[in-house]
This record gives sequence, C-alpha cells and structure tokens, in this order.
Amino acid sequence: MMTFIWICLLLVILSMGALLFRVFRGPSTPDRLIALDAIGVMLISVIALVSILFETGFFIDVILLIAIISFIGTVSFSKFIERGEIIERDRTS
Repeated sequence: MMTFIWICLLLVILSMGALLFRVFRGPSTPDRLIALDAIGVMLISVIALVSILFETGFFIDVILLIAIISFIGTVSFSKFIERGEIIERDRTS
C-alpha cells in the first residue's frame, strides 16, 4: 500500500512539473490560468497523500485553506481577464 502511495505522489509531482511548464510557456493567458488552477488541485493532492503517509489528519485544515485561496485566485484572475479590472468602482461622482 505504501509503495502505491509513493508512486502516486511521484506522478502528481511530475504532473505539477508539466503544469509549471505550461504556466511559463503557455500560448495564452487563459491557458496559464487553467494551469495555475490545476497546480492548486495538484498541491491539494500532494498534501493529502503526505497526510496519508504520515497517518495524520493535521493537514486537512491546510488542504481546506489552499482550496479556498485557489478558488478566490481563480475567480479574481478570470474576472481580470474578462473585464480588465477586479474591483469595479462607480466613477459618476
């Protein structure tokens, strides 16, 4: 069982390396955004696998925090790509 977890951990880390390549060499900004979001998911996977290896539930809070930050970052970047600004202000005054 532990060998399988180590193999999964290695594959996830290799996938993160490929996604980092896409972040730096992506053909467009949306491709880079999707790669960043996928890196967040992969990071959650790595932490979950490490939590299984260490047989502890301490990292569950860290996983939740990374998921929330990743979601907020993805929404912010998406809104910036779509409209060019994140926070809209009323400029009629």
